[in-house]
Parts: sequence; C-alpha cells; structure tokens
Amino acid sequence: MAGNLTARKVETAKAGKYSDGGNLYLIVGPTGARKWVLRFTWRGRAKEMGLGSAVNVPLVDAREKAADARRLIARGLNPIDERKRSDGVPTFGEMADSVRGSLSAGFRNEKHKAQWKSTLETYAASLRAKPVDTISTDDVLAALKPIWTTKAETASRVRGRIEKVLDAAKAKGFREGENPARWRGHLDHLLPKPSKLARGHHPAMAYEQLPAFIADLRLREATAALALEFCILTAARSGEVLGMLWSEIDFDKKTWTVPAKRMKAGRQHRVPLSSRAVAILRQLEKLKTSDFVFAGQKRNRPLSNMAMDMMLRRTKVGDVTVHGFRSSFRDWAGNVSSFPREIVETALAHVIGDKAEQAYRRSDALDKRRKLMEAWAAYCEPKTAANAVPIRRRKSH
Repeated sequence: MAGNLTARKVETAKAGKYSDGGNLYLIVGPTGARKWVLRFTWRGRAKEMGLGSAVNVPLVDAREKAADARRLIARGLNPIDERKRSDGVPTFGEMADSVRGSLSAGFRNEKHKAQWKSTLETYAASLRAKPVDTISTDDVLAALKPIWTTKAETASRVRGRIEKVLDAAKAKGFREGENPARWRGHLDHLLPKPSKLARGHHPAMAYEQLPAFIADLRLREATAALALEFCILTAARSGEVLGMLWSEIDFDKKTWTVPAKRMKAGRQHRVPLSSRAVAILRQLEKLKTSDFVFAGQKRNRPLSNMAMDMMLRRTKVGDVTVHGFRSSFRDWAGNVSSFPREIVETALAHVIGDKAEQAYRRSDALDKRRKLMEAWAAYCEPKTAANAVPIRRRKSH
C-alpha cells in the first residue's frame, strides 16, 4: 500500500508527527528519535500501538505491520493484546520474580530475599497480573496510597522495588517511556514526601527497667533467653546475633567479629564483649552441637528469627521489640553515661559522617567501646529485690 511518506523523508524528517495514511504515523522526538505508531479505536477508546523504531524498522516493514494490525482489528481482535500473547510480554509478577532471582546473589541474607518477595506480593498484589507494559502511574498509585501514610518506610521500599522491576522490564524491551514508579520529578508531585511522614518506631523498654527484665530472663532455661540477653548486652541486631558462628569469637581478645555480609552497612564490625557476654558464650560452649552459637532445633541451623520475639511475648512486657533494646542502650548512653556520641554510634554499627570523614576515621575505637559495653553490662546487671523497678514499656525515638 502506497502512502504519504518516503524512505528519504523518514530519515530526514525533523521533530514532529507525520502521517503515512491508514492511521500509521512517524513520530520524531526532539532528540531525533524516530518511532512508528499505529492509531486505532478499540471499544470506543483511542489506542496507540508502537511498531518499533524507524531506525530498525524500515518504511515498507512498518506498513506491513500496520496492515497486519488492521486485519486483526477487522476480525474483532485487539492487536496490542495479540502481540503480547505472541511476544511473551511478562506480567509484573513474573518480572518481579525474575528480577528478585537475578538480584538475590547480592542480598545480605535470606531474610532480605524473603522481604523483597513478600512486600511485592502483599502490597503490589494489584499489579502482579498486569502485563508490565500496561502498568501506569494510576496503577502504581493505587498500590502505594493505602500504605503511604500508615507504613511509610515499607511503602518507600515497595515503591523502589516496583521501580526496579519496571526498569528491568524496559531494559529487556518489554516497556517504553518513563517509569511510572519514579520518585524524583514524578511521584514526588503526587505523594507526600517520605521525610514528612511519621516513621514507624520500634517499641522499646525504658532502660531503668532492664535490670529487672534481665533478672526475669535468667530464670528461664532456654537458649532464646540467653540469645536475647546477649543481644541486649552487645546492642546488636537480632540477625547479627542469630547468625553468629563460633569461628567469629575470639575468647582471648574478648571480641566478636561480625562479617560484612551480615551487617546492615555492609562492612565488618568488631564487638567488644563484656564479662557477662563472655560468660554466656562459655555457658553455651559446654553444650556446643553446631557451628552456630545459638543453635536451633534443626541440625546445624541457628535459632529461628522468631525465637527472641517469642521469648519477649512469654515475659509479658507488652509490645516491646528486640530491636527496641538498641534504643534502650542509646537512651541510657545519652542520659546516664558520659561516653561521646560517636563512640555510642560506632557501638551501634551506625555509619558516622560523610565519605571523606569515614576515610579519616580508620579506627573503630575498640578499647573505648569496650569500656562503654562493660559499663552497659554493669548497669543491666540485676539489682537486689529491694531496688528492683517494675517493668513497663515506652516507645523508642
């Protein structure tokens, strides 16, 4: 079918829209990018079907593709849907699973892999069955709005993961155009900024109540109770403690070296062990049956992620969380101790300062932190019954 365009015109046309007839158009962008588009009406609504780049698809082929599409329309078929069936455009769910599989080698632990999967399955469920090339800004907003103000941190992670999946789809040729989950210059005009949303805090026990709480823990003959006390005394994260191996312990130097792959900041962290922390390890060493310090029921596996949480529930101290004890430590260090803030932050394995400052800060101040952790352990040591303070719960900040 002869049209209005010529091969020469296709190559030299400046920015604009050019009709070849039969609703086939050459679209030339401001940067000179050229693409073919077929316009048609489907069930009363205007549609556009991309037929490829004019650089790769010559005029004669574009006309043939347009003719094939028009024949499908005449038979009552949507050419866009038919192409998806033949080209194998994946759904968002299929693409998300593929991306997670590709990225999993770089994840720090199994928990991170599980979270990547579960957050998208839970909060982006409305997207999973949609072909990746049909997902729009409205679709993304429909997934994010229900949790954007109530679960701010989770919502922010979900948005980033949706963006990554759609970027991967574009890289594989399944999508064109801008990413509808992009934040800067797009969703930041449609949703409140995350910094202005109330962040979720981990409920924490007031540090004054810790001696009485630890006294209660020591009455419970369970590995989970020892793990929880050790977690409190080292101000470590639960994943760092539960994954701890005997090979990471140096009893002579009283240190525990956590490898980078188990640290949130992705860098090795040395932990000075207080006398009580060492005593806990010596107690477990006598019962050693696994490479893991806090061994679980399954052979050569650690305690489950829920073990310390369940121990907390059994102590009936309200909705206190394991992570919240890090806040208890920080509050004690700031309100009671005289240790410098940077020593406390280093003990919490927080990254301090910008990259330039980090380059100069080569020492991890182990000796100073050892004094800090001994002072913390001494504070947490159970007092006499007469001086014990009833346990109550407060929110961390």
